[in-house]
Amino acid sequence: MDGGGAGFLGVERSLCGREWRLREADERLALALAQRLGLPEVLARILAARGIGLDAAPGFLEPRLRDLLPDPSAFKDMDAAAGRLAAAIRGGETIAIFGDYDVDGATSAALLQRFCEAAGGRVLVYIPDRRAEGYGPNLPALLRLREAGARVIVTVDCGTTAHEPLAGAAAAGLDLIVVDHHVAEPKLPPAFAVINPNRLDESGAHGELAAVGVAFLLAVAVNRALRAAGWYQSGRTPPDLLQWLDLVALGTICDVVPLTGVNRALAAQGLKVMQRRGNPGIAALAEVARIDERLDAYHAAFLLGPRVNAGGRVGCADLGARLLASDDPAAVAGLARRLDAFNAERREIEARVLAEAIAAVETAPSPAPLAFAAGEGWHPGVIGIVAGRLKERYNRPSCVVALADGIGKGSGRSVAGVALGAAIIAARQEGLLLNGGGHAMAAGFTVAADKLAALRDFLAERIGAEIGSDGLVPRLAIDGALTPGAANATLLDLVERLAPFGAGNAEPRFVFPGARLLYAEPVGGQHVRCTLADAGGGGRLRAIAFRCLDGPLGRALLDRMGGTLHIAGHLRRDRRVGEGAVQLQIEDAAPAAA
Repeated sequence: MDGGGAGFLGVERSLCGREWRLREADERLALALAQRLGLPEVLARILAARGIGLDAAPGFLEPRLRDLLPDPSAFKDMDAAAGRLAAAIRGGETIAIFGDYDVDGATSAALLQRFCEAAGGRVLVYIPDRRAEGYGPNLPALLRLREAGARVIVTVDCGTTAHEPLAGAAAAGLDLIVVDHHVAEPKLPPAFAVINPNRLDESGAHGELAAVGVAFLLAVAVNRALRAAGWYQSGRTPPDLLQWLDLVALGTICDVVPLTGVNRALAAQGLKVMQRRGNPGIAALAEVARIDERLDAYHAAFLLGPRVNAGGRVGCADLGARLLASDDPAAVAGLARRLDAFNAERREIEARVLAEAIAAVETAPSPAPLAFAAGEGWHPGVIGIVAGRLKERYNRPSCVVALADGIGKGSGRSVAGVALGAAIIAARQEGLLLNGGGHAMAAGFTVAADKLAALRDFLAERIGAEIGSDGLVPRLAIDGALTPGAANATLLDLVERLAPFGAGNAEPRFVFPGARLLYAEPVGGQHVRCTLADAGGGGRLRAIAFRCLDGPLGRALLDRMGGTLHIAGHLRRDRRVGEGAVQLQIEDAAPAAA
């Protein structure tokens, strides 16, 4: 976000309590982009505001894996891991995949299972139960996989800080390969290989990869090793790795890693694969979610991802990975229905825990640089979502802890500029946690109940020092101003050239200054639908604001019918009306000067 100065259109405190700021852009760069690449001015300015230069712009607009995918061998331990897995496939050894229970873990596990089996390997997949086993590898589960015949185990989206379990497994004769992306410490676990772009001895060039991106690179490396060994020369067909990019896109988008560089290429190309609905599990999820349009990053993040996650949160932890790895239409249909039901249950649990967490934060003695809430009986499967809701509500890093039997399972979400994962690791190193780790924007931890207060104070002090005396000001970044008549399909075609949107590539947000509210009505229980018009009453634009009816935004939209407001939001296609129809998804509003 930009620095000082008055808010855009003078809005220093909107109806949602935010200051509006126009994204800073080098106007000379915007002009050069428009002239040299033949881009419309609005597109060129949005690119410039995201720091996309002349050399990078063509690749940003047309991201290709051939240009951006790194050589897997550039990563530490990659070749050793690839050689070991290739030998296991050729030798008929059983390979066990130990995955995390979130979308990144489920897609990573499904991807490696599909690849290894397509290459002729034998695979077991294990996803730990969130409540009974917690996050990451545990020795009893690793030893059970050994008893089931595994001699090599690949941990995906976990394992970098699991020193004791991996040491015990290694002592039992297992070869452990860690495939992860979470923040590492100087000391790595005793594993056969640790592939993690965030190892301290890595270059850091690809530290923003999700675990599924690292898993895809491992598959590329193993495939190369099998080719070099002549494995595919005796009638075996080499698998087409590109067919599984839909899994890579799903995990990358849902893990909220920056959609820049190689992540942008993986997501963009993976969404093209996803649109074909060739993965039966993804197709079944889309059906239960009633998605009857082309799948995009929004569907992945907000409709498909939560359902994959639901099994790990409130149901059976392995359902997501099983769904994404299966080609049995009947099986995936049943799994998708179960996940959809668990997702509905998750929403109910989440609403209750969120209400109690908000009450805990707002009754705290004084505001802190982080929102911290803990409660007995809270379901550990929803605390990550609740932490995210608190972060959005208070614009502060947030941690939520579910307490049971003297132990707290915690999850945290951060804001830009505050590295929460590093703070959690520091707390563990101070002896305040039983376990913990994460990355800049998210973290998980286990804490004894009698150390909750000390943990809260430690994090508050560390985060407070990182934020500084100015604190965190809630701000809404604006890409430009439009009239309702200008928000048409032609403009949306231009905006969609910048997709996929997500972390690191924010969806463009526009303001409609002094828009007249011709019509407004409540819909769907908590939403408000309205129609905007130019000040002169000309062009019109359909709009909707979600989950706002009882708040200041919803009340203002209904009370100002016939009047004017500055209105901010994203433009979306409204295919229910027609392919060329455009709708504004309202995020915020502010009074317009009379």
